[in-house]
Amino acid sequence: MPEAISESANAGQRSTRQRRAVSAILDDLEAFASAQDIHDRLTHGGEKIGLSTVYRNLQSLVDAQLVDALRSDEGEVLYRRCSSGHHHHLVCRSCGRTVEVEGPTVEKWADTIAADHGFTEVAHTLEIFGTCASCRDA
Repeated sequence: MPEAISESANAGQRSTRQRRAVSAILDDLEAFASAQDIHDRLTHGGEKIGLSTVYRNLQSLVDAQLVDALRSDEGEVLYRRCSSGHHHHLVCRSCGRTVEVEGPTVEKWADTIAADHGFTEVAHTLEIFGTCASCRDA
């Protein structure tokens, strides 16, 4: 059983055939993908699953913090299984290649700016979009 499925069960989520199928696709993804892309992969692989079921399962995995979601430059929500713990993303606009990065300077800045304005228990997400070296050189 994939690690995320056992984590999903521990997070109080039922392990269904559809959830396992969505999770298996996420395990194979290198880049962020839309729900439509994930649905297409599933149906082309012979899985009988509706797009709304894919959306529900993705949101459930996001809520359980087993999958990251980000909004693309075009406003589309994209999904990817990432490492646990706080991190940021560099995302290629052309190919979707994604690199997880840490940003201690960003963390210090966020804490300082929040404290300066009287905020506590702050959280943030950061996605940096650009063109990777492979796409730039192509």
